[in-house]
Amino acid sequence: MTNNFSTISTSSRSLHVQVARTIARRILSGELAQGSIVPSEMALCEQFGVSRTALREAIKLLTSKGLLESRPKIGTKVVNRAYWNFLDPQLIEWMEGLSDSEEFCLQFLGLRRAVEPEACALAAVNATAEQRIELSETFQKMVKIAENFNQKAWTAVDLKFHRLIFNSTNNDFYLPFGNILTTMFETFIIHSSKDGDVCLDEHRLIYEAIMAGNAKLAKEASLDHLQSNKHRLPEKSIA
Repeated sequence: MTNNFSTISTSSRSLHVQVARTIARRILSGELAQGSIVPSEMALCEQFGVSRTALREAIKLLTSKGLLESRPKIGTKVVNRAYWNFLDPQLIEWMEGLSDSEEFCLQFLGLRRAVEPEACALAAVNATAEQRIELSETFQKMVKIAENFNQKAWTAVDLKFHRLIFNSTNNDFYLPFGNILTTMFETFIIHSSKDGDVCLDEHRLIYEAIMAGNAKLAKEASLDHLQSNKHRLPEKSIA
């Protein structure tokens, strides 16, 4: 079997996480094919230069993300892509640079269109007074940053704006999206806001509808904002 791995170098990163990341990127890139059996424990320990304990922790981590499964008399196998946990923030981080940025953003936009407009509608109805105040303060910061555009500052405030919307639904099943999607949002916002294209007017309509408690308008404003041509993406079917 071809040696697909190299020895892990010394790093402040937790050793088993570093091992897991290296294996994960081999899987995510297709270098380790779906359905293939990874090298034996002994072989991997030798190739990475790590202990069995570190390797087992790495395998356990990858199993929890749906990438690997271990079976008696068969070994450790790469799971079919349909079972990979693509909403896991760490897995998203490990994917960096492995896929086409535009395709990644199109797929993420498809997910946002399925979830975010309804989150805006719920936020319009369910946001507390404190959450509305925080949303207002955040939007005012967006206005100031847009006037003197700085992409790093915009990315941070735009992330906060959308996270606040999910949190303001006060629906336990929407709350995780405010955190889980943060890594995806960052990549998306950096792509979308290049050259200062921040869709401030669209954000304003979402903000005003939520503050007015108008669920219908909030949902409509969100759907309008999530059109591909407003995010420097091609007009084609969203995955």
